[in-house]
Amino acid sequence: MSSKRVAVFRKEHFNAAHRLNNPNWPDEKNERVYGKCNNYNFHGHNYDLVVQVIGDIDPESGYVMDMKLLSDLIKVEILDKFDHKNLNLDTEEFKDINPSAENIAVVIYEKLRAKLPDHLDLRIRLYETERNFVEYPVI
Repeated sequence: MSSKRVAVFRKEHFNAAHRLNNPNWPDEKNERVYGKCNNYNFHGHNYDLVVQVIGDIDPESGYVMDMKLLSDLIKVEILDKFDHKNLNLDTEEFKDINPSAENIAVVIYEKLRAKLPDHLDLRIRLYETERNFVEYPVI
């Protein structure tokens, strides 16, 4: 059988609070740029995360990747660290990074990419709301 590239997807969900704020800007600029997302007391989102792994189907297993292994990896690397957390205060990852949806997607990508075999491609889609989402990397 010739090689067949296939994308597999795992969808997960986590809840987290954050505040968008640039400490180098005056309060007025932060309020103007980030609006409600600059709330001093933070605000929360119900994030939907879609992890896409792309690779060749293994001729022996029939898998691109074992979905149980992918699920376990997402749980350990992402959900256990971010779910029901204040991203600004409770995580090392966002200690010095503004936790925008864009930055969250990049951090998730980097954490998962480091744990996946090199022959697999990875793409992250993160929904901050039902209508607002980001993807990384952009192809």
